[in-house]
Amino acid sequence: MARVSQEHLDARRRQILDGAARCFARDGFHGTSMQDVFKEVGLSAGAVYRYFSGKDDLIAAIAGDAVGGVRHAFEEAARTTPPPTPDVLIGRVTRTLFDAGQLALDRQAYAGLILQVWSETLRSERLGSTLGEAYGGLRAAWGELVEAYRANGMLRTDLPADHVARTLIATAQGFIVQLALFGDMEPEVLEDGLRGLMSMDVQRAS
Repeated sequence: MARVSQEHLDARRRQILDGAARCFARDGFHGTSMQDVFKEVGLSAGAVYRYFSGKDDLIAAIAGDAVGGVRHAFEEAARTTPPPTPDVLIGRVTRTLFDAGQLALDRQAYAGLILQVWSETLRSERLGSTLGEAYGGLRAAWGELVEAYRANGMLRTDLPADHVARTLIATAQGFIVQLALFGDMEPEVLEDGLRGLMSMDVQRAS
């Protein structure tokens, strides 16, 4: 019997995840059955179950992709030296995350899927643990970025690095929420808003 290549296995797994993501984005996690997934991807139950044990396994895999996409976008954007200012950085992150065509969904649908993943962590201990671990890694990575800001003389040294990192992450999360709910959020809006806040002259106001 001919061996199936890893490339073929990866492509089939991606096919299943893409189909499941379309179902979840359209009907929600709880409104989608495994039968819906089989129909969407055009595969038998056996073919799908070879890769995923059930719907919770699919949800966990999609969650991992979403978190991985966010982290990859952050790491790619922050790789330059000196690191880009927050307005440029967040703009790069959001473009990388939503312009890559993840899961064969449009931008608003993909943002909505991420939002579903976040809300599902309140129900699923497994998912909550997975995302909690990923979030901790993201905070640590961005804490290093804040230290790079300090090393380049771009940021005060009396502010906890983790507080700054969490604020940057929250900004990206807020972008995802607005895009999912309203569909009219563009990276330029975030960039301009951050640029405006960064230009405030606090000393003059006081």
